Amino acid sequence: MTQLEEIPQAEMPTQSELSQGGEADVPNFGPLRLLVLQPTSFCNLDCDYCYLPNRHLHNRLDLDLIRPIFERIFTSPFAREHFTICWHAGEPLSVPVDYYRQAFDLIQATSDEFNEQGITFDISFQTNGLLINPAWCQLFQDYPVHVGVSIDGPAFLHDAHRQTRTGLGSHQGVMRGIQCLHDHDIYPSVIAVLTADSLDYPDEIYEFFDQHQLRDVGFNMEETEGVHERSSLDKTGMELRYRQFMERFWELVTASQGNFRVREFESMCNLIYTNDRLTQTDMNYPFVILNVDYQGNFSTFDPELLSVKTERYGDFILGNVLTDRLVDVCQTPKFQQIYGDMQAGVAQCRATCDYFGLCGGGAGSNKYWENGTFNSTETLACRYRTQAIADLVIEKLETSLGLAPV
Repeated sequence: MTQLEEIPQAEMPTQSELSQGGEADVPNFGPLRLLVLQPTSFCNLDCDYCYLPNRHLHNRLDLDLIRPIFERIFTSPFAREHFTICWHAGEPLSVPVDYYRQAFDLIQATSDEFNEQGITFDISFQTNGLLINPAWCQLFQDYPVHVGVSIDGPAFLHDAHRQTRTGLGSHQGVMRGIQCLHDHDIYPSVIAVLTADSLDYPDEIYEFFDQHQLRDVGFNMEETEGVHERSSLDKTGMELRYRQFMERFWELVTASQGNFRVREFESMCNLIYTNDRLTQTDMNYPFVILNVDYQGNFSTFDPELLSVKTERYGDFILGNVLTDRLVDVCQTPKFQQIYGDMQAGVAQCRATCDYFGLCGGGAGSNKYWENGTFNSTETLACRYRTQAIADLVIEKLETSLGLAPV
């Protein structure tokens, strides 16, 4: 999944306010920044670190659900400014091209009818790239669509984890898809998952992406999440190796003189340069992200929570677009339990962690899968994604400014 850059939000209503009704505070949730739509649960790969269950099933979002989805959004208090529609949570290109042409027309028609505020939106796909062909490229150009491709670097790293159900590597097919994009003057962003295997090869990964004109990269650490029960990074000595990998990658990116972008470095530099500090994130504040599955069920917070069930919380489905308004589910016991635990965990982070202003309390899914509850603090994901990157970026910036101790 593509993670949003963390953006400061308004102050949060407390759990006690919610439990007392909180009607005046609920409209302050949001604003919606990201809508994750699941066109299908199916994926044509069987990556060994994937968190999604049921990715072998060919379920599909019925086009008849497009209108109610967007009617709920445009008539809710949470849609107040520009947002992105991301087709994800399964392989979106396993659904035919014509499906999306119809879907996009239905979205526009629903917007014309219900979008009284004139809220703008854009469209993105996060794909494994295997099915990209000229017809897809034409769709991407016609609307237009931003394309993100998942590829973990050179074949020997990528094919170790991103395989078909028969055990075949997928790298060659992904590269064909990327070449097709380039042939149509489409230059995708990249999501690369870092596993223990990756950490010895920063130079090889950088050179691969640079040589293939893939110079807008986001690194997702392999996480303990969903049906993926333990990350290969959750071992003694891995955090030091991760920091060394990132330090070398910083050196390579810096030498490119602005021609290569790494999401993690950019996000941290932006916070430091602007002196912004986070009070929460899009993944622990309600309705900044809205996730809708192929049945029209919806959730908020992390997209990773939509398709899973847990012992403590059950599933994270808050309602269905056919029967429930987004704003109404904020008064349900399920929402209040999830949100209450989420914010209690954020409060603990605020009180105990020196990195809070750069993190905003982290992602609930990481807290649950690592600690068993949202009402908790530090995670492996936090140490890797925030603490390691912050330490590196601050050290390098201080050195470049002559501020580092001798």
